[in-house]
Amino acid sequence: MGTAENPDLQLSAYGYELPPGHIAQNPIEPRDHARLLTVTSPTEHAHRQVYDLPDLLQPGDLLVLNDTKVLPARLFGQKVGGAAVEILLLEERAALEWLALVKPGKRLKPGARIHFGENLEQPTLIADVVASDPETNGRILRFTIPGPESFYEVCDRLGKMPLPPYITESTAPPDRYQTIYAEKLGAVAAPTAGLHFTPELFTRLADRGIDRTFITLHVGVGTFRPVEAETITEHKMHAEWLDVPAATVEKIRQTKANGGRVIAVGTTVTRALEGAAQSGELQTLQGKTNLFIYPGYQWQVLDGLMTNFHLPESSLMMLVSAMIGRQRLLQLYAEAVRKEYRFYSFGDAMVILPEGRQA
Repeated sequence: MGTAENPDLQLSAYGYELPPGHIAQNPIEPRDHARLLTVTSPTEHAHRQVYDLPDLLQPGDLLVLNDTKVLPARLFGQKVGGAAVEILLLEERAALEWLALVKPGKRLKPGARIHFGENLEQPTLIADVVASDPETNGRILRFTIPGPESFYEVCDRLGKMPLPPYITESTAPPDRYQTIYAEKLGAVAAPTAGLHFTPELFTRLADRGIDRTFITLHVGVGTFRPVEAETITEHKMHAEWLDVPAATVEKIRQTKANGGRVIAVGTTVTRALEGAAQSGELQTLQGKTNLFIYPGYQWQVLDGLMTNFHLPESSLMMLVSAMIGRQRLLQLYAEAVRKEYRFYSFGDAMVILPEGRQA
């Protein structure tokens, strides 16, 4: 079957209907009480809770999580001699140089300057627009910090959490858009599958003999940028920075040697591990990946996946489809809608157990 005839490679084949009321505006408390659609075989599934995870996995299994930390990346300032400005940091390009989305974009051409802080006459942070970025319709901003604080300290104090645009009525505190193990600042969106874990759940997993390890992938524009090409093979993923350290590679090798299974917590972990194995063998990697996973992909590392429910026609749906099949995924999504699961970043989750993968 050619690309044109294969529905798995057509953008429109990844659509589904979601009533607006299913988009979660606030997370469930406690975190691990979210629902968990559990894929138990190529044809069967069950409705569980995240706190059931220790009973669903096996002793000797390994969870891999993303320890990135979300930067309060939404900043509000004022153009010198002009209007109020909002920016959303997307990606660090060099020291104090960031790609950002800006509002109002038309008034922020190269050469414009923006002041941030409580007193705009004596700004805490200054940004100069140095270039436009046609790929994202964003701007390249070069920052200057007049005071003693670091860039990240200023953002931590002045910035707001960059909640996705479909979360419009949230009353959740900022730390609910961070995992409890977030450590390395640099993401502009949360690795949302990890939001469901609690210290108590980690203790129960460890008591059952289920280990954990970490990678870092700073979630950026590549994760949520829409797929616009109708033939998805023409889509180019934006590269995101990641670190797959030697300790994690060794733990994965030991797990597999001992007969355990490797379960990714989230699509970012999936891209990091598979991106670090493109030579045919998992290796340490510190750099960028633009790996695009869609049906037909040959898996190198992972045996299973825990993930949230994703937007229609997104690259994330295509990644999950590569593990269980597009039609199966759409059937499960339809079931989740019927059962009133909560969707997207603050919503419920799905786990694809190794025995639930596509044959």
